[in-house]
Amino acid sequence: MKAIIYRDTGAPEVLEFVDRDLPAPGPGEVRVRIAVSGVNPTDWQARSGAGHPKQFPEVTPHLDGAGTIDTVGEGVDRGRVGQRVWVFLAAAGRPTGTAAEFTVVPAEQAVPLPDEAGFDVGASLGVPALTAHRALTVAEDGPRRLGPGALKGHVVLAAGGAGAVGHAVIQLARWAGATVISTVSGPEKARLATAAGAHHVVNYREGDPAAEIRGIAPDGVDIVAEVALGANLALDLAVLRTRGTIATYANDGGRPVELNVLQNMVLNARLQFLILYTAGPEARTAAAEDVAAALRDGALPVGEEHGLPLTRFPLDRTADAHRAVEGGTVGKVLVDVTHGTD
Repeated sequence: MKAIIYRDTGAPEVLEFVDRDLPAPGPGEVRVRIAVSGVNPTDWQARSGAGHPKQFPEVTPHLDGAGTIDTVGEGVDRGRVGQRVWVFLAAAGRPTGTAAEFTVVPAEQAVPLPDEAGFDVGASLGVPALTAHRALTVAEDGPRRLGPGALKGHVVLAAGGAGAVGHAVIQLARWAGATVISTVSGPEKARLATAAGAHHVVNYREGDPAAEIRGIAPDGVDIVAEVALGANLALDLAVLRTRGTIATYANDGGRPVELNVLQNMVLNARLQFLILYTAGPEARTAAAEDVAAALRDGALPVGEEHGLPLTRFPLDRTADAHRAVEGGTVGKVLVDVTHGTD
């Protein structure tokens, strides 16, 4: 099979396009013929060695993807052969991610993909959608599971709504019944956040964004899904309601965070840091189940018209896909692995 590998961490040039033997699934595992592989920031960070120590002599990157199960290991229902699936965390603690024609994952990490959902949708879920679910289910006064009506009466602020996680926050929060506000940096990203389903969009570079958000939500925001905590903390606290939650999954820009302890104490604020790897199996399982339900309801479309532009590369140009993500390409970067129809 064709695959992308790297033996040493570093710049995108360490990625190699190679031939490898077909992997065989072990007990409790499935082998998936990958159609589309999704690229996330954590993929290039792992490749570069930034905060992700390399665990194996050779690594095939990428956590997320979508394709078709072609064989199963011992203990897995053989009826799953031929099933279309979306795959998450494929390369987490394993050497074989989705940047290959075939990958092997634990059966529970290959989730059925509805017939009406394309492989592009499936490859765009994984890390962004599961992270968004986690951000929306950690509030003290909020639900632990998502579904229609679960966030009714809640106000969610999606920081950076034009990004992949922000996009998923908007879609899942709206599906769950929340009022959704998104902050953006300009008109083009405002258009994307609106297309994703945000009820209100605020340009944080103009006017008084805190006053604008308070005008929409006089009692404050229940949950902030935050992508740049150092840059946005002052705004977040200015609009957070008492006992509100700031769920932060990144710190884009790397600005140091200065915390006013008394201000947070008075608010009874919850500052929740999150990452999927250490969220625990129960949280990941719940997230995958709820995301699958939203997918069945048609709540997670992708593409320009749905607020998440797709930029694609063939498998042999995976290095260029990494450069695109590392360079801040808006939307979702995908790698076409095998050709075929959904």
